Amino acid sequence: MTPPAVASSKPKLAISACLLGAEVRYNGGHKESRLCSRTLSGYFDFVPLCPEVAIGLGTPREPIRLVGDPAAPRAVGTVQRERDHTEALAAYGAQMAGALDDICGYIFMQQSPSCGLERVKVYQDNGRPSEPKGRGIYAEAFCARRPDLPVEEDGRLNDPILRENFIARVYAYAHWQQLLRDGLSRKALLDFHSRHKYLLLATHPLQYKALGRLLGNLHQHDLQELAPRYFSELMAALKQCATRRTHSNTLQHLSGYLKRALSSADKQEIQQLIGQYRNGIVPLVVPLTLLKHHLRRHPDSYLATQVYLQPHPENLSLRNAL
Repeated sequence: MTPPAVASSKPKLAISACLLGAEVRYNGGHKESRLCSRTLSGYFDFVPLCPEVAIGLGTPREPIRLVGDPAAPRAVGTVQRERDHTEALAAYGAQMAGALDDICGYIFMQQSPSCGLERVKVYQDNGRPSEPKGRGIYAEAFCARRPDLPVEEDGRLNDPILRENFIARVYAYAHWQQLLRDGLSRKALLDFHSRHKYLLLATHPLQYKALGRLLGNLHQHDLQELAPRYFSELMAALKQCATRRTHSNTLQHLSGYLKRALSSADKQEIQQLIGQYRNGIVPLVVPLTLLKHHLRRHPDSYLATQVYLQPHPENLSLRNAL
């Protein structure tokens, strides 16, 4: 029932070093995330980075902040504003985007003028932050060069829906990396899409159909051009969080494979639990566990490959709160 393993080693995640307890912040402190340092560290190999330290700023140091145009801010010292670190942070972001070619995701420190992905304060001449807010200089440069990579901020990972979505995307990215290591072929691409179909259906039903049509004409395209386009569109689609409605629809599709194998009472029980999940009475893990129980009793070779049934390690219990 479990999809093929990604690899024998754990997927790699880049992470802001302060989130693992490294004392690299401007005040010599850290911002340890217990979720990252105590839970996720058991499933991922972390690559800790602090761009401000990497470009030569000491610890402790004068804090920096974003100023000017929120669309193109500058990173300057809070006291000595002539100290402009914008180019150095952007260059390091571009450098690491190329160097970290084996990571499957990145967890950034929120609200940081170097690492924040969104809602970073950008100060104006009157000393007040502007609206809209900006993005950290290093994060902006890094993400511009790695648009398909799953990225998230530490604070947002406290939301169970965003956390599950991010980890599912990380493992999808890891599966793709494994495909490329094994060798890209039309068959490998079709198999990859087949394994991820129901995960895609649960997150973005429209792209589920569009990507199916795209690969339906695979023989008309150059594989080396089509594969990166397909993967980019897939990763963009998976950023959309599944809802109770789309999960329920996916569970209905999966249960349809069992309609000839189950008794009327078993089918009624599955439908009842799917309905209770859709109405917010039980979490996703409840109908999913029953469905997997029946699939163990009545194996289906196609469903056995479906990433949706187990998109991340079961012990993370990510679907218990959905």
